[in-house]
Amino acid sequence: MTNPMMDLKSLVEKTPDADLLREMISFAAERLMELEVGALAGAGYGEKSPERLAQRNGYRERDWHTRAGTVELRIPKLRTGSYFPGFLEPRRMAEKALTAVIQEAYIQGISTRSVDDLVKALGMTGISKSQVSRLCEEIDERVNAFLERPIEGEWPYLWIDATYVKVRQNGRIVSVAVIVAVGVNSDGRREVLGLDIGPSEAEPFWTAFLRTLTRRGLRGVKLVISDAHEGIKAAVFKVLCATWQRCRVHFMRNALAHAGKSGRRVVSAFMATAFAQNTPEAAQQQWRQVADQLRPKLPKLSALMDEAETDVLAYMSFPAPHRTKLHSTNPLERLNGEIKRRTDVVGIFPNEAAIRRLVGAILLEQNDEWAVQRARYLTLETMAPMSDDLVVGLPAVAI
Repeated sequence: MTNPMMDLKSLVEKTPDADLLREMISFAAERLMELEVGALAGAGYGEKSPERLAQRNGYRERDWHTRAGTVELRIPKLRTGSYFPGFLEPRRMAEKALTAVIQEAYIQGISTRSVDDLVKALGMTGISKSQVSRLCEEIDERVNAFLERPIEGEWPYLWIDATYVKVRQNGRIVSVAVIVAVGVNSDGRREVLGLDIGPSEAEPFWTAFLRTLTRRGLRGVKLVISDAHEGIKAAVFKVLCATWQRCRVHFMRNALAHAGKSGRRVVSAFMATAFAQNTPEAAQQQWRQVADQLRPKLPKLSALMDEAETDVLAYMSFPAPHRTKLHSTNPLERLNGEIKRRTDVVGIFPNEAAIRRLVGAILLEQNDEWAVQRARYLTLETMAPMSDDLVVGLPAVAI
């Protein structure tokens, strides 16, 4: 069976127009059928649930004739009861199905022009950008509830990063920062905690963002990991009173720029010896030795190492099993890559509300994936010492 979460962007880029429309229609139809069958069965495909009402029983083939050509459908069957796709029945659920298709296409990053082609291929009249926006406003309720939910418990680790997208403002096209915060709680579980959009990464913006998180209940933060930015560093100290970790990957890029092409490999190997140490004291000592060795030939690089030592090695003061995930913003890179992949399809957003709608839906989708993963991001045993909760922190006492 075709994966219902296929990469729509690759379809747009690689498939001829007629084939593209048939693939998009097939994608939408499969998604709608899976949602309908899941509702009838009481559980999703392959999901074990005590609330399941029926079992699946294979598929039956059916051709669906559209203006884009014939689409081959595989309609799911149930062992008990029957199922027939609502969107194939004339004048029944057509409007609801169309809305679902448009919403799903928008969330997947399909441009409004492609959505218009899809609607026409479904045998209906075209749809304007304003109609797409009105239909997609239904997504806002779920996204806002997710982004404004209370934050409960302690969150020792917080990753923050920004990416930039283009939006129309007062007749101009400008770039705005889209800020995403991801945290790990005292149970070792990872969640998306916040999203904000602003004109720049200045300190007031970061400060307001972090204060919004604290008002929602964020507490217990001990380490914040981000790229080097004085605004966020100041905001972290002011609002959270936490340690700040400068992303090691970004720092290395900046440092190696001072080494020249011929010396980058050697310098990288030297600096890696500091990261390989087992204790903070040993790492600091090795860091200084490397800086002193490089000082005669690379004084600018050594000065950069002197300045950044505390921030780049901050993660060394935390439990060793956590360090590989604390020294950089790499845990956010995949998520930011997915955001860029889908927002690039849109190109220029009509307003900030549209950015929040699409990016918020992507974050909600990712958060749901993390929630159902069996393995914790960080193990419960290694997270226990990080808690400020005295009830959790005290050892058991025999009564």
